[in-house]
Order: sequence, then C-alpha cells, then structure tokens
Amino acid sequence: MRRHHLLLLVLVALPLLVLPPFLSLGLQNTLVSMLVAALFAVSFNLLMGQGGMLSFGHAAFFGIGAFATLHLMLAVEDGLGVPTPLLPLAGGLAGLGLGLVAGYFATMRAGVYFSLVTLALAELLHTLAPQWDGMFGGEAGMSSMRMPWGGLVFGSVLEVYYLSLAWVALCLLLLWAYTRTPFGRLTLALRDNEQRVRFMGYDTHKARLVVFAVSAMFSGVAGGLLAFSNEVANYTTFGMPVSAQVVLHTFIGGSTVFLGPVVGAAVLTLFAFFVSDLTRSWLLYQGVLFVLVMLYAPLGIGGIVELHLRHMRELRWRALAGPYLGAAVAGLLIAAGFVFVIESLAVLFSSDYAVLRRDAGGLPPFPFLGTEWQPLSPLTWLAPLLAMAAGGWLASRAGRRIAPLWDEARRVHTQGGETA
Repeated sequence: MRRHHLLLLVLVALPLLVLPPFLSLGLQNTLVSMLVAALFAVSFNLLMGQGGMLSFGHAAFFGIGAFATLHLMLAVEDGLGVPTPLLPLAGGLAGLGLGLVAGYFATMRAGVYFSLVTLALAELLHTLAPQWDGMFGGEAGMSSMRMPWGGLVFGSVLEVYYLSLAWVALCLLLLWAYTRTPFGRLTLALRDNEQRVRFMGYDTHKARLVVFAVSAMFSGVAGGLLAFSNEVANYTTFGMPVSAQVVLHTFIGGSTVFLGPVVGAAVLTLFAFFVSDLTRSWLLYQGVLFVLVMLYAPLGIGGIVELHLRHMRELRWRALAGPYLGAAVAGLLIAAGFVFVIESLAVLFSSDYAVLRRDAGGLPPFPFLGTEWQPLSPLTWLAPLLAMAAGGWLASRAGRRIAPLWDEARRVHTQGGETA
C-alpha cells in the first residue's frame, strides 16, 4: 500500500474510532448505515469496477444476507449457541450460495444482457418475498432481537456500531487482499480484455463466476449487518432502489479507486441525514449530484483525491490556489441559485400554497428563507439566474486557468516515469 494511501486510511480510521461516543443517537445510527452502505458498495465495485460486470440487481444478495441473518438470530433466541458477533456470517454464506447459483447463469452473458439477468433476479425475489411467509415473513417482513454474548448486551447503538466497524474493516481488508492476489489481477484482465484472457487458456466463465460469488458473499455480509443493526427486514430490501443506491455510491465515490465507493457511501449517507430534514427535494439534489459527477468528474470523488495525491509533487499548488478558490465560489453561486429556484417552485406547487392561492384569489407572496417573495416579480427569479450565470462564468474562467497547470503536471509526471 502506498504511503499516501496509508496516511489517508489513518485519517479516516481515527475519527471513526474516537468520535462516535460523543455524537447524538441519530448520528450514531447514521454511521452504522454508512458502514453498511460502504461495505455493500465496495463489494459491488469488485464486480463492476474490477470485474467489468455491471449488476442492476445486487440488492438480491444484500437482501438474502439480511434474511439469512434474521433466521439465525431467531435460532439464537431459541437457544442455538452461536456467538452474537458471528451472526453476519450467515448473510455471507447465503450471499455466496445465491451468488454461485445465480452467477452461473448470469455470467453466461456479458454487457447489457448480464445486467438484465441480475435485474430480473432481484425483481423475482422482490415479487416472491411478500408471498413467502415462511422464508421472508410476507409483507410485514421478519424481526428478531440481538442476544447478549460475552458480557455485551448489544442493546445500545454504540455497541452495534463498533461491531459493524470491526466487520466492515475485516471485510475491506479481505477485499483489498483479494485485489493483490494473482486472481485479483486476472479479475482486472477480465474487465480489460476478456477475449485475450480466453486465448491464454483460462475458463472465463468460471473466473467470472468466482468474481460474482465473492462479490455476492460480501454483499450478503453487508445485508447481515443491516439486519443485525435494525433487527428487522422486509421485501423492500430486494427492491430496485437498493440496487440503484449502491450504483450511485460507487460511481459518485469513484469505481477506479478501491476506497472510492466508501467515500461515495459516506457522502451520500451523511447528505441524506442532514439534507432530508431540510427539504423534500433532497433526492432531486442527489440525482443532480450524480449527473454532475458523471459529466465533469467521471473518476468520482475518490478518483479526484487519488489523482491529486498521485501528482502531489508535480502540481504547482500556489498557482492552483486561486483557480480552485474561484471554482469553489462558482460552485456555491450555482448551487445557491439552483436551490433557490427548486425550493421556490416546491413552495409554489405545494398544497399549502394552493390553499393560500385559493383564499387570495391570485398569486400571493410565498414565504422562503424568512422573507416574502412575489411570484410574478422579475427580481424574484432574476437574482438566482444571475447567480447561476455568474457562477458559470467563474467556473469557465477557473477551468481555463486550471487546465494548463494540470497538463504541465502530467507532462512532468510522465517524463519522471520515463526517466526512472
């Protein structure tokens, strides 16, 4: 592991170990969700980012892991002597089993056909689960309780958090070790040129199946941790939103960097926690963020950070400070204008404003940010539009100044590599 990767890992690990006892109960719960989402995203990225197989139905393995863990929790309640900290193993084994069966058929195809097969599998389970009471608890789902073990009662969120942290750290270490093995290198080769791998004598179907099963196994562990923390699961765990969310986490965080999906999961989980209480349009903002990342930063947040760390010595940081500051100001102006327009429209089309409009017999001023705004006044809409226009101009200007500096850094980096 490179030195800057190790430093970044330490900077991330220390707050996760030290800060949670001082946080609110809501934030502790959010951190548990963040850890589960991070493990799920890295597991998914093993299949998609490293293996080149985009799954639209990875919720199937996440959900089966959750239900398998709940079944084991119920058995432990009845006296089965399984240590409570090992309960997520049931999710991993269930994910592995389903991954081997489903993966055998899914990996017969590649590209969009592979994606559609995985989507069909998740939707099949999503449809079947409400009808199968014995296995999935019907529409109400299943619930259980965490049993005490080893002096720990697992009754507090903090105990669940640290157990989840231990499991996620262990799984991430195993996944990272997987990438360093010869088969991990073969996984990258499958993504880059499967035909050449086949010409070298490898059975690519079996190799893709192994990658699929390993990804499903760790996704099942993530589902097991979700069931362990929530003590409940229902058929929505197999739903398309769960599969879509892990895709968002992975691409926004960066599929080309091992810890990129962790960054994406952390950003979007915390974003949902803080923003969802402020506005009902938070999912729209999440979607806009995804579009912007795909258009202007396809490497993702983690990829951008890794790129800066890789060129740290070649970049002229003093020259970049001004353009980067200008780009930040531009982003704030565009975001402020966009949020104002969206939130104003949300108020104008709300049922509460419809009542005001009906009582006033016209378009009365609407309240927003502690001020009354006239819907038909040009100033109401001109200010945010000017802010977005100014932000776009600043962003364009900053981009023209940043591009030559990065070209120079890449040229120096390439020349240094050739000299070495």
